[in-house]
Amino acid sequence: MNTSATRPVIALVAPSAFLPDIEALDIAVATMQEQGWTVKYDEAQLLGRFQRFTAPDAERLAALYAAAEDPEVNVVMALRGGYGLSRLLGDIDFARIAAGNKLWVGHSDFTVFQLGLLRHAGHASLAGPMAATDFGITQRSSFTLQHFRRWFEAPDDTIHVPLDCGWQGELRGLLWGGNLTMLTHLVGSRHLPRIDGGILFLEDAGELPFRLERLLYQLWHADVLQTQQALVLGQFSEYRLGPRDNGYDLPDVIAHWQDKLGIPVLSGLPHGHVADKLSLPVGGFAHIQAEATGYRMRYAFKEEVLT
Repeated sequence: MNTSATRPVIALVAPSAFLPDIEALDIAVATMQEQGWTVKYDEAQLLGRFQRFTAPDAERLAALYAAAEDPEVNVVMALRGGYGLSRLLGDIDFARIAAGNKLWVGHSDFTVFQLGLLRHAGHASLAGPMAATDFGITQRSSFTLQHFRRWFEAPDDTIHVPLDCGWQGELRGLLWGGNLTMLTHLVGSRHLPRIDGGILFLEDAGELPFRLERLLYQLWHADVLQTQQALVLGQFSEYRLGPRDNGYDLPDVIAHWQDKLGIPVLSGLPHGHVADKLSLPVGGFAHIQAEATGYRMRYAFKEEVLT
């Protein structure tokens, strides 16, 4: 999907946790308006508080449909992550969502919505910034803004990651993934896409390396990892090793899977719960070229763009 034909009109939705810092909304809206983008939102809905959420389940679901069916809107962005979309997942009519032909943007908790949209409607989305947590802060990332804005200007994007690559070669495939915890949460459900020969990207935050390894083993035991062409690891942030870890850190986990999987396992992708993040098409396509000093990944919503 490429929205370059029209100026973005972005609807903000809050299907997950409530916003603790309400000033972040004003900052985010101002940031996006400075880019020349039109922003539509219901302040009462975005700033509401009901238990852990912005509103009861039915109201949050209705807000998703309202954004999907607004004829003026072409982009829908999540306000923030947290927890909440799992409660809605079984009730979402993804065909109705997809019929609106919007570009849905977010990450973290939003991953389950994106994977459900891909699984049930074949509709791609963008694993990218969220309004409050990426644009509603004083120290905004020009990298994040640049790579999100790219989708309104061109049909593809490219990143080069310096890395001591153990694998060298070239491959192409369907790009999919998102937050590791949320993706693993869908294993065994009807909402996880069944993708063979894909390029799976993963990120997470607040999980110790051994827990990340355990989550990856759940994907392994479910035969998800073995059916991919490549595993591309983003950023795994916000953890602190303890005495029981005995120094067992993320590079050890990565090395373990590089030895075990039998497919390319590439790390260092700038994407995740970090300031500098790419906007990656979930259900798009990627072309990876790796050499000894690093890898280049070009990605687009349409496969023919990469040929």
